[in-house]
Amino acid sequence: MGKGGMSHGEGSKVEEENMAAWLVGLNTLKIQPFLLPSVGPLDVRVRMKAVGICGSDVHYLKTMRCADFIVKEPMVIGHECAGIIEEVGEEVKHLVVGDRVALEPGISCWRCNLCKEGRYNLCPEMKFFATPPVHGSLANQVVHPADLCFKLPENVSLEEGAMCEPLSVGVHACRRAEVGPETNVLVMGAGPIGLVTMLAARAFGVPRIVIVDVDENRLSVAKQLGADGIVQVTTILEDVGSEIEHIQKAMGSNIDVTFDCAGFNKTMSTALAATRCGGKVCLVGMGHGIMTVPLTPAAAREVDVVGVFRYKNTWPLCLEFLTSGKIDVKPLITHRFGFSQKEVEDAFETSARGSNAIKVMFNL
Repeated sequence: MGKGGMSHGEGSKVEEENMAAWLVGLNTLKIQPFLLPSVGPLDVRVRMKAVGICGSDVHYLKTMRCADFIVKEPMVIGHECAGIIEEVGEEVKHLVVGDRVALEPGISCWRCNLCKEGRYNLCPEMKFFATPPVHGSLANQVVHPADLCFKLPENVSLEEGAMCEPLSVGVHACRRAEVGPETNVLVMGAGPIGLVTMLAARAFGVPRIVIVDVDENRLSVAKQLGADGIVQVTTILEDVGSEIEHIQKAMGSNIDVTFDCAGFNKTMSTALAATRCGGKVCLVGMGHGIMTVPLTPAAAREVDVVGVFRYKNTWPLCLEFLTSGKIDVKPLITHRFGFSQKEVEDAFETSARGSNAIKVMFNL
């Protein structure tokens, strides 16, 4: 089950009954007891204070699966989180009770070749919060390895700490695409991941960013957050040609790197065709399982296609960006909820509806 906790009936209780939001069936969340494992010598027990809702959480709620990960038994939801240390293992030296921390949610094996190469995000034995069968972090408390808990600077809030998780996706994408001050960037999709990728690209020194979406409200937010150009598009595949003309006009120069943060046939087709010869297209996250795209023309122009799955070694840089003010994630948090049964249900419905909701955050 990973370090987070165990099903009711396993483990030992802490002083008070620990409650968590359990996904117990299709469209059904219940706040129920969540028993924690003992704190090991290299672990900490953290009282959750801020937990964000991710698109994957909504997928699990609505379909009981996300890509190839299938929920087969009740599971605690949530993985974007920050909290306060309440207990430390006897061998933990860098954290003390009372420290505010952001949690990196994935525990890799550190034994396989991928881990040894430093690409631990691809570890086949990864135990990741709220990825079946591992329980998540939308709970009063969790137990987690201390080396995956990062102390928050004084000027970084707990909510911002929780936002390090989605921001990490954008930071890792920028590293994979090798963007910098000489890179013009196109972002397909102005949802939460598209927006944090845009913010990360700017922090990496990208001089010009154009962002594309079907939703006018999200494009307005992107503009407020610093996009140099915005282009509203349709969902009609036949519109790709004319829309690329608008996108290239908005950019005003070659598109060096495109981040597809939506993962549809149309967005990937647009990305491949709009990116300059010798450029890169970065597919961020898990889009549609099977896509039909014009790959041969892209290959003829030597457009590299780069995959991005989660992240690795990103929390220190995320915290540096937040501390220095290079990135401000606070405007992305549009809705806040407490931790009652009704509020949990309302929060997930708000996130699922989209509309004007970008990041929905629980304050525990």
